[in-house]
Amino acid sequence: MKRLLITGARGQLGSCLRDLLAERSDVETLFTDVAELDLTDADAVSRYVAELKPHYIINCAAYTAVERAEADETTAERVNADAPANLARAAAENGARLIHISTDYVFSGENFRPWRESDEPSPRSAYGRTKLHGERRVMELHPEGSVILRTAWLYSPYGSNFVKTMLRLAAERPEIRVVTDQIGSPTSAMTLARAVLTVVFSEQWHPGVYHLTDAGVASWYDLAVSTLRLSGLTTRVVPITTQEYPTPTERPAYSVLAKEKFINTYNFTLPHWQEALAECLRAMND
Repeated sequence: MKRLLITGARGQLGSCLRDLLAERSDVETLFTDVAELDLTDADAVSRYVAELKPHYIINCAAYTAVERAEADETTAERVNADAPANLARAAAENGARLIHISTDYVFSGENFRPWRESDEPSPRSAYGRTKLHGERRVMELHPEGSVILRTAWLYSPYGSNFVKTMLRLAAERPEIRVVTDQIGSPTSAMTLARAVLTVVFSEQWHPGVYHLTDAGVASWYDLAVSTLRLSGLTTRVVPITTQEYPTPTERPAYSVLAKEKFINTYNFTLPHWQEALAECLRAMND
């Protein structure tokens, strides 16, 4: 029986993994969050992993407050780089495999084709820099025992995310203004959770960096329009430019990720983002 340690268990991905694993009797799972284990404490992580002896560690924990990271990069670095390094070191010491989640923000956003795993990262934000540092430290410490999944535009019925924000604003306002010149692939955390478990239960282990989002391409405006349409809401969505909605963080203009490497390696079928969005909205209404 496989033993799994899932960190960041109260977040979007951790919650979706909890839902999927509740249906399985062939795994033993421990869900942990900062209240149970401070991942930035190297000694605590080492002791915890040595005692539990998991076969797989799935690191869903991250500092994801993109705007706050600009003002507090030190904390973001501890959570996004030091913590995964601690997990990688402990995994290597105890013969465990590590699945670590990263982001499209490791790229500059200046591209005209989907970003491949072989493309050179060039983050433009504190969040992107700290996540890239985490990737590199994981691969330095446990290269043969780690899979890194870069994802983007994550949403789910859990926590705070763009889809839930659009639904809230639609209930409060007659009109919503949404950026239309940032392009990416909206991704259901349930798709990502299924991909993670595909890696865990695969007959073969293929370490390395992979990209994983839902299929298709959209702007934030497209995602907002589809969210309201599928929810039967008639609030008007007005397209605006990034320049009309300035933020402290420079966000990637084009962050579509090429998924062929993961699809081919793990024989994984991706849903289109609109199909995955509809599934998520149904789950929210159940």
